[in-house]
Amino acid sequence: MLLHRIQQHLVDGADLQYQCAQAVGPALEAAVGALLASLTAGGKVLVWGTGVSAALAQSFVAQMVGRFERERPELAALALGVDAALTTSVPMGAPPGASPIVRQLRALGLPGDTLLVISAVPDAPDALAAIEAAHEREMTVVLLASARPGVLADVLRPTDVLVAVPTERPARVHEAHLVALHAIGDAIDVQLLGEETEAEILEP
Repeated sequence: MLLHRIQQHLVDGADLQYQCAQAVGPALEAAVGALLASLTAGGKVLVWGTGVSAALAQSFVAQMVGRFERERPELAALALGVDAALTTSVPMGAPPGASPIVRQLRALGLPGDTLLVISAVPDAPDALAAIEAAHEREMTVVLLASARPGVLADVLRPTDVLVAVPTERPARVHEAHLVALHAIGDAIDVQLLGEETEAEILEP
């Protein structure tokens, strides 16, 4: 019984990745275009998420500033809300628009930058406030969401990009977002460096 349950997780994960290849491939290509437009024009990518999504945000930033699988020049990216002093600087219960992360976004975001929001939760008020703050700064928004992004999708502008993976189960959403971020990292490298050779792929 337990073995079957474990195996089912792996099967469900693999099935979801296949679905994503069909459902969100074009959206991911558009996301790469948005990120590259900022990075190659001297802008930066600000990345936001909470919980597991915050860990994914930090991992993606590490791949941008460091590398994904090949050596290349550093790319300007920053994960929001990772400074403990900053995140505890506003009293508990403050409205989302006054949250430390939104304040950080307003302080650092500039026209031409891109905000990458990673959210497995529909209608997340903090994510909504971050998107609205990015729009105030004339930033493009790329939203990685579940199959039901809710109001987050409604506030996106035509120039923004929505990548909604076809599941609402949190564990599967996080898995799909991780693979999506890897696909974005690889696509950025290909656009900047061209196709890789096997010898160019470095050990982690």
